[in-house]
Order: sequence, then structure tokens, then C-alpha cells
Amino acid sequence: MADLDGRIALVTGSATGLGRSIAVKLAERGADVIINYSRSSKEAEEAADLCRDAGSQVEVVKANVADPEGCKALAEAAARRGRLDILVNNAGITRHARDHSDLDALSKADFMDTYEVNVVGPYLMLQATKSLLVAAHETTKRASTVLNTSSIAGIKGIGSSVAYAATKGALNTMTLSLARALAPAIRVNAICPGFIATRWFKDAMDEDAFEQTVQAVEAKCALGVASGPDDIADAALFFLSDASRHVTGELLLVDAGMHLNR
Repeated sequence: MADLDGRIALVTGSATGLGRSIAVKLAERGADVIINYSRSSKEAEEAADLCRDAGSQVEVVKANVADPEGCKALAEAAARRGRLDILVNNAGITRHARDHSDLDALSKADFMDTYEVNVVGPYLMLQATKSLLVAAHETTKRASTVLNTSSIAGIKGIGSSVAYAATKGALNTMTLSLARALAPAIRVNAICPGFIATRWFKDAMDEDAFEQTVQAVEAKCALGVASGPDDIADAALFFLSDASRHVTGELLLVDAGMHLNR
């Protein structure tokens, strides 16, 4: 299916994990993709090759979304294509402090660093790319689409740390504010994944702890499965395609029923 043929998509944090899966699926459906990374250059090139194999024209840009200059560099990559149809604000970080009662586990710097990437970063990306998204709308008469990668943490107040949950809650309310403010030229939605079996979790624990976590997730989720990045990316593509052309300001839990607390 090439329903996104000719569209230009920018996916932040797309070297690995969910961002890579979204970028590849966009390429498979016909979009040209801008891959973004801040540290993982080798992985970013691997992601780019996967998109090229799907027939996409790809550009790779190193940039930190918490830095206005980095966001401008990403916008300039889209500007070279003349417009931007799809923006996925996927880049995110956390500070692992799973005991939320331990108020000494996080410093002010932990909060600020997490907030800069998870909340300010998406805002700066929209600030830098708004004119390009509007230009795409004016050219195609179709609303451009922005998708924020949030988390169940922002709805349930759970997850890797209080700081992470707080930033995702802020991202959710910002999604609603911007969906209202930027319509009708731009649609803004968010997906809120639960556990995703990616390097995000693996890097925070040893292999045995990771496997135990997967088993615990499978036991808690209503559907009895632990999601992988492709599972979440499939839901993301709904918001990035014309299937959701009448949808804006929505926060979608994609968590295999984790929020039901079986």
C-alpha cells in the first residue's frame, strides 16, 4: 500500500526502537523520510538503509530536539523538500527511579533534562516546522499531521520515574492545546504506549531482569502480550494516514490493555 506516496515525513529519535519502526513503515507506504538521531549514528544509518530498501528518499540529520538550533537543522532538511506533511515527535529520554516514593532519587537536573527533551523538544520542533506544515496543507488541501509519542505514564502516573510521568502528562495537555490552536491546517494527536520491548528498557536492567519484566507485563496486560515497536508503530500509522483525516486532539492508549490492570 502506497497511500503516503509523495509525502515528506520527519521522525525525531528514529535511529532505534519505536522511532525506527515508524520511519520504516512510513517508507513502506510511500513517504520520503528524514531520520533523526542525537548519538546513535550507526543505528541511524541502519534505519536509513531500511527506509531506502522500501523505496524512500532518505536524509539523516544529527540534532538534539532540546536545542533550538537542532530543531532548525531538522526543519531545514524538510525545507529542502519544499514542505513537510508529517512530523512525529518521538525523541524522548527518562531518568530511571521506579520507586516513586523515593523523593531523593531525582535531582532538579533530572527533571529539567527530561522536561527539555520530552516537552520543550516537541514544542520547538513545531515552532521550527509550522510554516512547512502549513505550506503542505495549502498545497494539498489536506491537513498536515503531527504525532507526539507520549506514554501510559502520562495518564496513569506510573513508569520509569515521577519526572518521566510528569513530562508525558505535560505532553498530553500540550497535544490538546496545539490541536485546537493549529487547526484546520495541522492535526495534532498522541499515542500513549505502555511497555515496549526495546533497548529503552533493556539498557536499564540486566537480561534476567528484562525477561522477568516481560513476563510481568504479559501477566498484567489484558491481551497477555508484551508489545514490540512494530505493534505500536502500526497504531501510529493510523494517525499519520488519511484514515484519521477527521481526528485531532486525541490521546490513544496502545498498551495491550495494561491500563485495565488485569
